[in-house]
Amino acid sequence: MMGRSHHSVQQTMECTRKNSVHHRRRFKLSCTAWICCVFILSACTGSSAQQRQCIETDYYFQYTECNSTGSRWRVAIPLNPGECTGLPDPPCLSAFSCKAGEFLEMSAQECIKCAAGTYSLGSGLRFDEWDKIPLGFSSLATSPNDSPNRQHASTCKSAKWVAQGSYLESNRDECTVSLIYTVHLKKPGSVSFDYQYVDNSIIFEFFIQNDQCQEMDVDSNKKWIKLTTHGEWGTHSVNLNSGTNILYWRTTGVTLGSKAVKPILLKNIQIEGVAYTSECFPCKPGTFSRTPGSSSCAPCPRDTYSGRGASSCTPCNTKTHYALEGSAMCKSKPPCSKKDYIQTYSTCDKDGKTRVVYKWLEPRICLEAAAGAVKLPPSGQLKPCPPCNPGFYNNHTATCSPCPPGTYSDGVKACQSCPAGTEPVLGFEYKWWNVLPANMKSSCFNVANNNCDGLNGWEVAGDHLQSGSGRSDNDYLILTLRVPGFKLPMSVQGTSGSEYGRITFEFETSCSADCEFYFMTDVKKRSTNVVESWDGRKTKQSYTYIMTENSSVAFTWAFQRTSRASDVRRYANDMVKIYSVSVTNAVCALKSKKAGSSCVSCPAGHYIDKKTNQCQKCPPNTVLSGDNIYGKETCQPCGPGSKSNKEHSVCFSDCLFKYTHHNQILQYDFSALTLAGSILNGPSFTAKGTKYYHLFNISLCGAEGHKAAVCRDNITDLPNEDVKGGQLGSSVEAFLCQSTIIPSDGRGLRTALSSQSISLADTFQGATVEKSLNGINARPELFPSPPKRIPDVHFFYRSPQVTTSCKKGRNAVVSLRCNLERTARGDISVPRTRCICGLNLGCVLAD
Repeated sequence: MMGRSHHSVQQTMECTRKNSVHHRRRFKLSCTAWICCVFILSACTGSSAQQRQCIETDYYFQYTECNSTGSRWRVAIPLNPGECTGLPDPPCLSAFSCKAGEFLEMSAQECIKCAAGTYSLGSGLRFDEWDKIPLGFSSLATSPNDSPNRQHASTCKSAKWVAQGSYLESNRDECTVSLIYTVHLKKPGSVSFDYQYVDNSIIFEFFIQNDQCQEMDVDSNKKWIKLTTHGEWGTHSVNLNSGTNILYWRTTGVTLGSKAVKPILLKNIQIEGVAYTSECFPCKPGTFSRTPGSSSCAPCPRDTYSGRGASSCTPCNTKTHYALEGSAMCKSKPPCSKKDYIQTYSTCDKDGKTRVVYKWLEPRICLEAAAGAVKLPPSGQLKPCPPCNPGFYNNHTATCSPCPPGTYSDGVKACQSCPAGTEPVLGFEYKWWNVLPANMKSSCFNVANNNCDGLNGWEVAGDHLQSGSGRSDNDYLILTLRVPGFKLPMSVQGTSGSEYGRITFEFETSCSADCEFYFMTDVKKRSTNVVESWDGRKTKQSYTYIMTENSSVAFTWAFQRTSRASDVRRYANDMVKIYSVSVTNAVCALKSKKAGSSCVSCPAGHYIDKKTNQCQKCPPNTVLSGDNIYGKETCQPCGPGSKSNKEHSVCFSDCLFKYTHHNQILQYDFSALTLAGSILNGPSFTAKGTKYYHLFNISLCGAEGHKAAVCRDNITDLPNEDVKGGQLGSSVEAFLCQSTIIPSDGRGLRTALSSQSISLADTFQGATVEKSLNGINARPELFPSPPKRIPDVHFFYRSPQVTTSCKKGRNAVVSLRCNLERTARGDISVPRTRCICGLNLGCVLAD
C-alpha cells in the first residue's frame, strides 16, 4: 500500500482563563495563514444574522502538534469557510496514539479497529506497492562532474530509480541518483527498508538531512549499506528524530570494466513516528487481511488472487488458469512445451540401479492436453548407478558412506589402509551426482518474494549437477558447500605456509539471455563475498580458489538466467552444469560408524625416500609440496635471491641481495621496504568521467613469507556486530595489493572511498637482475635507463587466483634501483610513461 499523508496542523495553542466569572477560553495562535482566516471569520464576526449555524457535515477535525506539556488541540476545519458560524471550540486533549491495526475516529475521539481487508500501522507509513513511484518521492540525478572535459554531463538526465511492481530498481550507470522522501515526525521514530546490494561497482549510501539541508549525524554502519548475498534481502533500519527528516537513498556507479552492473533493489519502506492515522489503508491487490485490527496484509496463496481491499482470496479455476503467490489475477495456462520439463535421474534403488526420468517444472503452469502441447517423455531404462565418489564406499548397498579414518578409496574399491609412512589425503572429491552430498544444500531465492516456493535450486544428473527450474527467470539458484575447517598433512603441520587448501570445480554454462554464474565464499560466517563471476555462454572449464586461512568456510555457487524481471518464463532451458568439485585438506564433517587406526607420517619438512621408505629431511633452500611427499623431487628449489624457512613450507627474501658484476660484489639492502609502503597512481577516469585512483600497498619482503600489505574496503566491508572484536568482513593480505579509491571531491562524499580490493602478489617467486623469471616479465622500458654500473633488481610475485581477464592468475614485478647520489630515504614511484592499470600491474619502481 502506498503511504498517504497524515493530517496535522502546524499550530501552537495554550489553554488560559480570561476571568473567573465567565471561564471563557482565549487562544494564542501561531499558525498558517489559512488557519488564521478561519478563526477570525468564525470567532470575530460581529453579526451572524446572514449565516447559519454550523452542523457536523460542515467541518472536519485535525490535531495540532503536542506542546511542551504533552497536550494538543483538536481543531474543527470548515469545508467551505464563510458558509456557517459556530464552529465547536477546540478542546485541549492529552497526547495519545492508536495501536497498530487501529485508526483514530475523529468525531468520537476513539481508536477503532481496522475492518477486514484493511490495515494500519497506528503511527507509521509503509510503502510496499511499486507499480509506480509513490507520491512524495522524488529522484535527483547528477553526472560525474570531475571529468576533465565534462563531455558526459548530459548523459544522466534520464537516470532514475524505476518501479518494478514489487520493488524499486536503481540505475545501472555511473550517474549519482538520489531517491528522496521528506517526512515530518511528531515524535522520535525510525525508518527501515529491505534491499538487495550484490555489486560493489555501485556505492550505496543512506543518509538523513534536516529542513536546513544539514546531514544528521549517523553512524557509518548506518550510512554505508552492506553487501548482500545473491538472492537474499537485507534489512536496514535507522532511528529518526522528531521534526522534519529528509531521507536519501543514493547510488553512485563506478564501472571500471565492461561487465554489466547489477542494480540495487529496494522494497518495504516503513516509517514510524508520524501523526495519528485517521483511516485504514486497503490491502493491495494480491494480498488480504481476514481479521479486523490487522497491521499488515498477507499474500494470497498460489492459485488464488485478490483485488484491492480484499478480506479473502478467490480461487482460480486450476484446470485452465494459474496464479503465483501474491497475484492480483489468474492467468491462462499455455500449451506445454519442451521448456516446461527437465531431465534428471532417479535415486539408486536397493539393487543399485537408476534411470533417466523427466518431470514437469514446478509450479506447473501449462496444459498437457491443449492443442499443440508436448507430452512428458517416458523414463529411460534401468542402468547401474555411478560409483561412489573418492573417499567413499557403498558396501554393496545403494548408499555411499565415508571411509573410516586412516583408510582411503577411489570410490570403486573397498576402503584400504594407508601404507606405512603415509597418511590419507583429506578432502572432498565429487564427480558422480546421484544424490546431493550431505554437506551440500540447494535452495532458490525469488527476487520479488524471497522464496521459490520451496523448490530445489539444483538437480543431480548422474555425471553432473545442473541448475534447477526455479520459479521465474530472474530467480537466484543457490548451491552451498560447507567445510568445517582444514587439516594439513602431518608433513607440513605447524609450518608458516599460506595455503591451507584449495577448491577446484569444472563447469559450463548454456545461455541464450544475459545469464550470470557466481562463485562466492563466506569465511567464519562473516560475510559472503563474490570471488569470481562469468556471464553468457561458457565452454567447459575449471576454476581453482586457494584458502589462505584455516577457518570454516561456505562455498556458494549462484546462477541467474536473467536480471530482467518478467512474469513469463522464457529461458527455462538456460542452465549451468557442474561436473566435479574437489576440496583439498578439508576436514570431513561426515561421520563414519567404523573406526580405524591413523597412519604414521613424516615430520614437517621431510619427504619419504623411495628406496628405503624412510623419512628424510629436504635439502636447504627447498620447499615441500603439501599434497605429495613421496620422493626427493617433492622438495622444490626456491627461486633466486630467496631461501626456505626451517619447515621447508615457504620461500622468502630477507631483503638482502648479493650480485657479482664485472668482478665486483654488489650488496643491496632493501630492509627499509620490509614493512608496507604505499603509492597512489592516477587520477584516471571511467568511460562516464568518474575520477578514481589505484592505491598500491607494498610489502617487499614481509617476515619469512608473512604478507604485511593489507587492502580493505571502507564501505562494503563494515564491522559485523556478530563477529568478536568487530573485525572487518574481509580484507586482502598480500605482498602487493590494490584498492580503487574514489575521491570525495566532486561526488558529494564526505570522505574518499576504498573498494574493489584485490591481491596482486600472494607468493614470492624470486629476486634477480634478469628481466624474466618463471614466465613473468619485467618492463624496464617503462623507466629511464639505469646506470650501467649498477643494474636494477627485480622482485617477482605471483597470485594464483584466476579471474575472467587473467586465466592463469596475476603476476607482479617490483623493480628496485640504487641511486648513489642520494642519501635521503628512497621513493616509490610509477613510470612517467602511461601505465594502463589492469593490464600492466607491475608499473612500480622503488628508487
